[in-house]
Amino acid sequence: MNLLVTGGAGFIGANVVRHVLAQSEPRKVVNLDCLTYAGHLENLRGVEKDPRYVFIKADLRNKADVIQVVKSHQITHVLHLAAESHVDRSISGPGDFVHTNIVGTFHLLEACRDAWGGQFAQRRFHHVSTDEVFGSLGPTGHFTETTPYAPNSPYSASKASSDLLVRSYHHTYGLPVVITNCSNNYGPYQFPEKLIPVVIQNILARKSIPIYGDGMNVRDWLFVSDHAEALWHVLNRGKEGETYCIGGNNEWPNLRIVEKICDLADALAPQLGGGSRKLMQFVKDRPGHDRRYAIDASKIKAELGWSPLYTFETGLRETVEWYLRSQDWVKTVTQKPH
Repeated sequence: MNLLVTGGAGFIGANVVRHVLAQSEPRKVVNLDCLTYAGHLENLRGVEKDPRYVFIKADLRNKADVIQVVKSHQITHVLHLAAESHVDRSISGPGDFVHTNIVGTFHLLEACRDAWGGQFAQRRFHHVSTDEVFGSLGPTGHFTETTPYAPNSPYSASKASSDLLVRSYHHTYGLPVVITNCSNNYGPYQFPEKLIPVVIQNILARKSIPIYGDGMNVRDWLFVSDHAEALWHVLNRGKEGETYCIGGNNEWPNLRIVEKICDLADALAPQLGGGSRKLMQFVKDRPGHDRRYAIDASKIKAELGWSPLYTFETGLRETVEWYLRSQDWVKTVTQKPH
């Protein structure tokens, strides 16, 4: 296995790179990342000591570079995580999402199709996507692999488009693809623009914590190392042409999560003075803010034997502890130009 991980310097990507290097199968792990504001080599400190690991700074939007990487490293397997992924940024600047998430995926598909030349045995293209492609749920029900796509933001629309492109390359060219759609991830190395690290950082700075709308938007949360393990299962044993939904069976309204983080911070960092819940402030809801996501992950459990190991209580505590002791990392990554 010569494995290409795209976006391996990002939050999920870095956790995936660490996970796959702990396995015996990969002969080489190539991390392709263009190091945007959300990609940081600081996320991979120590990994470079592994002789199987190669980092290449390249942009999926540059087709020639992508072809060169796939061919020169004789890539046999792809874990395609690289994506623009922040909903608010997609609303203010949708162009980057179209170019990276759709055109970048097209370049990668073409590079693999060209390099593999129709010889698809022991080859695998694993496209990593999101549950946001399915749109919004009411108070009941869950997303499954057969839920119709109904994206509501430029971000989710660009991911839905790339999913469909990957699917088409399987049905048209026989490319050995698998697709996964995952719920919200949390854990170490998440850039401080997403909910959980934003709340932690605001508590530390004693700044107000914004709660969008009524705070009752519900998400299904999955600890990032559980996601990495699920991706490894699907990469190796998922059925070609299939989609697998990955979730934590762990739904929480945003308001309850913020309260939990406040209480954890008060307990773990008493020097802050406590009373962190008083920092919570309701603000106007953001555009395209889906009401509820929830994943039915029974297919991946039944077919591949995967289920999450972390409870939300364990994972959230570990996450808060990590950010409390990793403020040097936060300072480094937030000082990069955005």
